[in-house]
Amino acid sequence: MSPAKNLLVMQSGGPTPVINRSLFGVCDETANSGAFTGIFGAHGGTEGVLDNRVLDLAAVSSNTWPSIAMAPGAALGTTRKKFSDSELPRVIDFIERREISHWLIIGGNDSASTALTVGTAAKDAGRDLKVFLVPKTVDNDLVGTDHSPGYGSAARFVAAATQGAGRDAEAMGPAAPITVIEVAGRDSGWLAAASVLGKREQRDAPHVVVTPEKGFDSSLVLSGIESAYRRYGFAVAVIQENVRDKDSRPLTGDGTPLHVDDFGNEYHEGAGRYLTTLVTDHLKVRVRYDQPGTIQRSMAELVSSVDAREAEEVGRAAVRHALDGETSRMVSIVRIGDDPYESETGLTPLEPVAGAHKTMPAEFLDSEGMPTSVFLDYARPLIGDPLPTFGRIA
Repeated sequence: MSPAKNLLVMQSGGPTPVINRSLFGVCDETANSGAFTGIFGAHGGTEGVLDNRVLDLAAVSSNTWPSIAMAPGAALGTTRKKFSDSELPRVIDFIERREISHWLIIGGNDSASTALTVGTAAKDAGRDLKVFLVPKTVDNDLVGTDHSPGYGSAARFVAAATQGAGRDAEAMGPAAPITVIEVAGRDSGWLAAASVLGKREQRDAPHVVVTPEKGFDSSLVLSGIESAYRRYGFAVAVIQENVRDKDSRPLTGDGTPLHVDDFGNEYHEGAGRYLTTLVTDHLKVRVRYDQPGTIQRSMAELVSSVDAREAEEVGRAAVRHALDGETSRMVSIVRIGDDPYESETGLTPLEPVAGAHKTMPAEFLDSEGMPTSVFLDYARPLIGDPLPTFGRIA
């Protein structure tokens, strides 16, 4: 009698607006394959494995899955914990007791490191374990894929929020003419750049975009904001959370991070608040500071149809490739056409993905740091339906 094949799936890192579409893709494809005895979910990711908190996903009603698939957050709970060397024997024990033959992680670059760690530990223990990464991140910084599931929806939110903030600042005029928006993205400027996707004319927000790729040049940034303010009576600047100065130093504090996670990611006080103070002192006007925070990755009403479709497909593809005997791979998205937009799935080895970060190509930003038409052509298909065009009376 052949050994039981049980598939384990977990979610890891920050949720995206479509992370549960990938979970549905994994579970539905697994059920349709008929190849597994059971499908389990680790509740809370790595902590769920260590604490043996396991959910029977085959018991979830087919009538319930549609509402789970479209829900924000991570339906299984998530984690930012890294397995320590001393915990790996417990991981192997978990694999053996649960008879896990396939382990799929829905996550980003740090999750790729976890997948490699688990795969290596299982191999050293003599276990035949197929390990796959189902990609997700709003940061769009995964190498080996054209873009990451989650980015299109978060980009749509950032673009729509910037449109709205711009019209608000324009309406307020002298009372509150400047708005600074700080967006997520870690060390790559993909989300900050997405703020231009709703811009139809020069007057529209944003007027200044600050990304890690260009660094923070205070004279250039202040000049851009002041120029827009003098010309239009208002200005909107979008800055990314981890922007540093030209010497790679954080903009705030003494360089000591507020928090460092298990994977070495540093969290510093917001760059947006720093810029807000700088502009206030420079222009002597009221400057509003907006920091959407987790709203960027949890706004279900602004999910991109393209993003949702691709997120589900990478989940399904991971199951198919794992059943074909592949392991230690990430499912990638390959762009095969722009007019109309088309994509397909591919495979990328985990090694170059783990712990790496994809930054924006030089041709995506002009000399002043504003996103170019090349970036617009890349990003526009990913946000789904076109954003609205708003009229003006004056």
